[in-house]
Amino acid sequence: MATTKGRAVLLAGASGLVGREILKQLLADRSVRVVHCIGRRSFSTKHPKLSSHVVDFAALPELSMVDECFIALGTTIKVAGSQAAFRAIDLDAVLAVATAAKSAGATKFGVVSTMGADAKSSVFYNRIKGEMELALSHMGLVSLVIARPSLLDGDREALGQPGRAGEGLGLMLARRLRRLIPLNYRAILAKDVAHALIRSVGEGKPGVVTLLSGEMQGG
Repeated sequence: MATTKGRAVLLAGASGLVGREILKQLLADRSVRVVHCIGRRSFSTKHPKLSSHVVDFAALPELSMVDECFIALGTTIKVAGSQAAFRAIDLDAVLAVATAAKSAGATKFGVVSTMGADAKSSVFYNRIKGEMELALSHMGLVSLVIARPSLLDGDREALGQPGRAGEGLGLMLARRLRRLIPLNYRAILAKDVAHALIRSVGEGKPGVVTLLSGEMQGG
């Protein structure tokens, strides 16, 4: 439960498209007292409510007490360098953060996954995301919200991130054919994912809630 002085929030993955938007919206929220951002590199953003921590996800230190935890960690096999390195970030690091946050008192959790996540998928990316979702759902978290966005619409170059294979062409086609594409498979703005995830986590419904991409689309 949030203290009378405001909510303390943990955020992992603030350097990514959705993570950046989560951070922006949390810092603008008057009910949030402090946001603890953890990552493998120092974070350049400065704000009175922001506390940044450089960590090793394979050996996380004891965390400050928090009320909520948002996890927006993710990479690609190309950037990670191998399937094992990809698994270490998109599965192992996510579970490590959730475990540490639970120990630090968090009762509300929000995680960014992907449309198509399935622990039995023959597609490696989707399978790891599915395994991550399944493992989190078995951790006994009081309230867990899983966001499954479709193709993310945002400026990766502004974040110093390399573009992802086929993403530029995919976004161009998705924008032109938007009205013809089923809602769950339309490209979605990162800020809309962040807004929907924060709102749903704040509701704190017991158990596991899955937000499909169509549910998170803005107006």
